Amino acid sequence: MDEHQNPRFDVAGGINLMPGAYVEPGTVIEENVYIGPNAVILSNCAGPEGSTIIRKGVEIGANATVLPGVTIGINARIAPGSVVKRSVPPLAIVEGNPAIITGYVESWSGRPAAAFRPEQLGPGVQASRVRGVAVHTLRAVPDLRGSLSVGEFEQEIPFKPSRFFLVFDVPTAETRGEHAHRRCKLFLVAVKGSVNVVADDGRTREEFVLNRPDIGLYLPSMIWGIQYRYSTDAMLLVFASEHYDPEDYIRDYSDFLLLSGQRQD
Repeated sequence: MDEHQNPRFDVAGGINLMPGAYVEPGTVIEENVYIGPNAVILSNCAGPEGSTIIRKGVEIGANATVLPGVTIGINARIAPGSVVKRSVPPLAIVEGNPAIITGYVESWSGRPAAAFRPEQLGPGVQASRVRGVAVHTLRAVPDLRGSLSVGEFEQEIPFKPSRFFLVFDVPTAETRGEHAHRRCKLFLVAVKGSVNVVADDGRTREEFVLNRPDIGLYLPSMIWGIQYRYSTDAMLLVFASEHYDPEDYIRDYSDFLLLSGQRQD
């Protein structure tokens, strides 16, 4: 490949390599990938980092650098000038040096997902655009002695939990979740601080800001969930309908699309 002889480099599968871009041998690139001007993709098959993998639909901006051993997930976006030192989840938007996640694209459209904020909510349950996902405004009782937020299982909260867990002390740049469940349903409440949650059914995705203890987010089974933008004081309470079972987790986004019927190989 000599990108200097071609104003735009096109091969079968729709890989677009723009002028000045450099892709090191050993890099694995899937179809419909755009690599911007002067971007650098490094790979090291023989070294400990291993091959760099660029999945379907990725866009890498001008002057960006991707270091060896990194995997860029399906439809992810790398902002111009970014230095990517760690693997990027599917549909994530990253920027900076080192690159961090600043948002997620709306499924298949390439547009940033607009965050669903508590101030937009009315009382009760509000359905989202994502299949089965809903935002619950729980009962809040303000009092001079201290406020109270309450929800009853199988009424306001649509299942009886088998377990709960708390997520806290998450560094702001980190992302959690990034999986779906075959059977387990989840109900999320930010009891302190704020957390952004992305829910994805394979066709549609929506982003939610949880920043009040009287707001809960219901995620049914077979929904891909991501949590990021944790505030430094954030504490996320999660109720789960099932006991922990590692076999219930779907951790690869491509597998999730296959199982949800949104992708065929």
